[in-house]
Amino acid sequence: METTTRSLLKGILWTALGFVTMSLVGLAFTGSLATGGLMALANAGLGLVCYLIYERIWARIAWGRPDV
Repeated sequence: METTTRSLLKGILWTALGFVTMSLVGLAFTGSLATGGLMALANAGLGLVCYLIYERIWARIAWGRPDV
């Protein structure tokens, strides 16, 4: 079963990757590192919360797991 700590670490690492990617996309579209960074920060915060909720819901669902 997925632990809360594991879900949190996965969420943080995924968010960091998304933050870098979104910063570059924001920079490419706006030409401004500050605007791109703010877009990425908003996206990262919302994305982390949504990911953690999603992971914890799936951690409670036994479907598709082998019986251990």
